[in-house]
Amino acid sequence: MIRKFKLTIPIDQTIQAELLLLLGQQPSHGYELIQRLNEAAFKTGEADPATVYRNLRRMDKDGLIRSHWEVGESGPGRRLYELIPQGLEALKVWSAYLAEQKAKLENFLRSYSQFDESLSKLDEGGDKQ
Repeated sequence: MIRKFKLTIPIDQTIQAELLLLLGQQPSHGYELIQRLNEAAFKTGEADPATVYRNLRRMDKDGLIRSHWEVGESGPGRRLYELIPQGLEALKVWSAYLAEQKAKLENFLRSYSQFDESLSKLDEGGDKQ
């Protein structure tokens, strides 16, 4: 029964950091960002285009990124997004936050490993306390 229980960490909470990093690496159009998110090893599953565009609009409004329309010779215009200094500062804050979360997760896993070892010893009948 427990094997059916599946945990997921909500990716929507970190998509801003992921988008800022990708835009720091190179300015991109929305569709290209979605493709790059899907290719990155940040998460499992496909990036939801509505979530990506909603976050891009919010970050543009909040002054973390800048966007402008590019009109090509053929086809419709596309919005190009790029990281600006305020976005770089936000990315640094995200990086520090994620490093802190990583340390907490590593502490949890260490504690769990010790707990699991103690359970194994009990199962083997080798409780030496």
